[in-house]
Amino acid sequence: MLNTVKLFKQNAARILCVTMVCGSALLTGCAGSSIKNATEASAPVQVRPDNIYVYTFDANPDDVKLDGGMLQKMKTHLDGSSAAQQQVADADKVREQVADEIVHQLQSMGLRAIRSDVPAPADQNVLLVQGSFDKIDSGNRRRRILIGLGAGKSQVSSSVQILYKPAGGTPRLVQTFTANADSGKAPGMAETAGVGAAAGGIATAAAVGGGLHAVSETKRAGVSSDAKRLADAVAKQIGEIGVSGGWLSTEHTKG
Repeated sequence: MLNTVKLFKQNAARILCVTMVCGSALLTGCAGSSIKNATEASAPVQVRPDNIYVYTFDANPDDVKLDGGMLQKMKTHLDGSSAAQQQVADADKVREQVADEIVHQLQSMGLRAIRSDVPAPADQNVLLVQGSFDKIDSGNRRRRILIGLGAGKSQVSSSVQILYKPAGGTPRLVQTFTANADSGKAPGMAETAGVGAAAGGIATAAAVGGGLHAVSETKRAGVSSDAKRLADAVAKQIGEIGVSGGWLSTEHTKG
């Protein structure tokens, strides 16, 4: 009985150690987003918007890369949909999600953001958010889980234009930039199992590492999660434009 209790305690400590190490490894490879190549208009534009109109970004389904894994291929086959149909569906989903999330984030800053696909009213001072997707890549879920470190990562990127249309005037360019988001470079099961083996239990490490990767994959990976991160980055960039232009307080951009 005492030996059983002792063994249980040893295994419990070992599992805790592996979990902490693997969890730390996953966090160091966290998914992220970035804004690059931000370029201001050649002539300064005085911006004081009444509303912000967010338009659905353009996307070419032919540029959508589906998950190349066997499970995704089987799912597509069982659904009875073709690869082309799945590309259209993925493009539409990302377009809708990004537009909705940008609006949500801008509204959380206290701004009057409106989701729209029609021209802005002529009698309003309006900031226009437009863009097009350069990449919607589902990557390979199996490779992300097993190998990691960027292998099979999902990615979404877009070119964004921010324009300002004064009441009774024509739209003028404020800023252009590129927004990117991906699933990151978290280590895969093989990597975390190796860490666990050093702690004294390959089977335990594989089980714990696999569980952590399942959680990480569900919460952080895939184009749906990438789309949200990209939209959040775009909204934050618009917030910074507002702060620098004096029409948004820094208090509203925190969080």
